[in-house]
Amino acid sequence: MTANDTKTLGSALLERVGNTPLIRLDRLTADLPGVQILGKAEWANPGGSVKDRAASAIVADAQAKGQLAPGKHLLDATSGNTGIAYSMLGAAMGFPVTLCVPSNVSPERKHILAAYGANIVWTDPADGSDGAIRMARKLFAEQPEKYFYANQYGNDNNWRAHYNTTANEIWQQTDGRVTHFVAGLGTSGTFVGTTRRLKELNPNIQCYSMQPDSPFNGLEGLKHMETAIVPPIYDAMLADRDIPMETERAYRMAKRLGRTQGLLVGVSAAAAVTTALDVAKEEAAAGREAVIVTILCDSADKYLSERFWSDPRYDEIS
Repeated sequence: MTANDTKTLGSALLERVGNTPLIRLDRLTADLPGVQILGKAEWANPGGSVKDRAASAIVADAQAKGQLAPGKHLLDATSGNTGIAYSMLGAAMGFPVTLCVPSNVSPERKHILAAYGANIVWTDPADGSDGAIRMARKLFAEQPEKYFYANQYGNDNNWRAHYNTTANEIWQQTDGRVTHFVAGLGTSGTFVGTTRRLKELNPNIQCYSMQPDSPFNGLEGLKHMETAIVPPIYDAMLADRDIPMETERAYRMAKRLGRTQGLLVGVSAAAAVTTALDVAKEEAAAGREAVIVTILCDSADKYLSERFWSDPRYDEIS
């Protein structure tokens, strides 16, 4: 394959990122008159998750600036989805990818990363995403000439990707009727970028962030900000409200969406929908109409090995 072929393949892949559909979750709000919940189906991106947006923006900017020169490895810390996006882009565009990843990520994610040919440095699962971040910083400090450190947690192209695409898509797809936006906090790029743009379009839109309710949780990809390394791109002042979420409620919602909506979503997506439903109930109780949009970060494909799917304790709807 020639350099021109690689460039064409990469461009075609980048063009497929974004413009994901909004899905109406009408069965959740059947008894809540005047309230809608819409989920943005980010698994429609070529790499299967919302992280394609940030990864493609980071890569495109680095190549334009000559930071990801031929022979350099893209290096970053990831809990999985951003790493998958980097690995997909690296395979298509011809640059090597080295990722620091907690070793307890789902087997499905491990298989996908291996299939794309990424070089993986596994980190202690007890240290979570923070341990992966520290390892990436260490590798970069030791061999700065070898790596372009993408640093998704501190790279402004992360949130700008959502400012430029996600928010505008939501505005257009709802004909400007969106009243609430709900998103989980991991790198925080999705929430920060989308919120900044939506507030410009209509300052009255209520933007709620969601994060795990404790440091020890099963909401893979999300951060408990009080106890974690806070991403430099995170702005705590943006949220109209920050809502803690229990892992068990997310598990229940994941099963509920599969069985009542025909949607198999990831755990963080289920947590976001649970939060959106809580908001919907509040708005309905107050007699207000609402159009609540949340982010369905990915599908359940990378989580089907999780035990909660077959655990009857999570069959109860909450």
